[in-house]
Amino acid sequence: KKKTAPRSPSPTMATGDQSKKRKQRYLPQNRPAKKKGAYPLKPGVQGFFISCDGGREFQASHEAINVIDSFFEELVHGTGLKVNSCGLLEKPINKKVTFSYSDDEDEDEDENEGEEEDEDNNGEEKENKGDGDKTEVSEDGNNQLVEKEVASEGSCEVKQLAENDTEKKEEDEGKQKKSVGEPPKKKPCTEEAKVNGNAETSIDKLIDAELKELGDKSKRRFMKLDPGCNGIVFIQMKRKDGDPSPKEIAQHAMTSAAATKKHMSRFILRLLPIEVSCYPSEEEISRAIKPLVEQYFPIETDNPRKFAVLYGARANTGLDRMKIINTVAKSIPAPHKVDLSNPDISIVVEIVKTVCLIGVVEKYKELGKYNLRQLTSTK
Repeated sequence: KKKTAPRSPSPTMATGDQSKKRKQRYLPQNRPAKKKGAYPLKPGVQGFFISCDGGREFQASHEAINVIDSFFEELVHGTGLKVNSCGLLEKPINKKVTFSYSDDEDEDEDENEGEEEDEDNNGEEKENKGDGDKTEVSEDGNNQLVEKEVASEGSCEVKQLAENDTEKKEEDEGKQKKSVGEPPKKKPCTEEAKVNGNAETSIDKLIDAELKELGDKSKRRFMKLDPGCNGIVFIQMKRKDGDPSPKEIAQHAMTSAAATKKHMSRFILRLLPIEVSCYPSEEEISRAIKPLVEQYFPIETDNPRKFAVLYGARANTGLDRMKIINTVAKSIPAPHKVDLSNPDISIVVEIVKTVCLIGVVEKYKELGKYNLRQLTSTK
């Protein structure tokens, strides 16, 4: 019998074992490595549901954070444009701009100068006619010229040119002596230097603190989350006490965009506020929507509101559309009614995979369905 040599391991098996060893080397204490990138979208968050062009989610998320942050600052500090209830600006934006080298200003200046010269000439003529005084010049014994006024009633006091010249010369000589004899004292700069130094250190500390806050993800006010679908971006808002709600920020952004027609974004299409998020089940939705119902649909009111439910689902086909709409509609108390054609307030329900996002919107149809591109388009 022939002896057969043992088979050597195949190259594919060897490479597989080596790759496993390499992966295990880089894992600290046999723990799985943390995933890099945006955090996934989970229930229990509030923020903004944004639709964008497909494949432009990364650019749209950065753009959305900048746009939302700018409108947030306008609401907090009150630097935004004032808009009436009709959606029109109180003060017009267009203003007449005049430059320093414009022809209009030169013509105005020439006219003003000509008017001033005419007034001066007229004033001098009137003075000469009204006074009718005669002046004579005579020499004194000290060879000094003296001006005298002669023969007119109500004439002014006599003005002596020589005396005025001598007084001016004495004053000038006294100033020169003071300037030569007593050198100017130097002001102590220690206090100013201390103040400037403290200001510089305080500014540096503030800048360092802001950079630390920007670097720390837990202290960021707006942060992007990964919804896991194409053409969708979600911006989480970590709301503090006294901060405006996502509904107020989104409504302010849409009203200002509709009034100014100013192009704000390149990739953002629709920007909807999200106040509550939960799992997409009837029990969870009815439980999560209670605070919104208490805030926007009170039971005891003299002015009942008309509402509509806006439903949308992405990457989820296992839910019944009408069941979700009915659960939301049944949670609204009796004085308020459903009106699909002309609602006062709309309830947004967006389902993304296994997360249900709920928000409240006013003037949905009047503000172009909260589509920034549609509001700012000139067509």
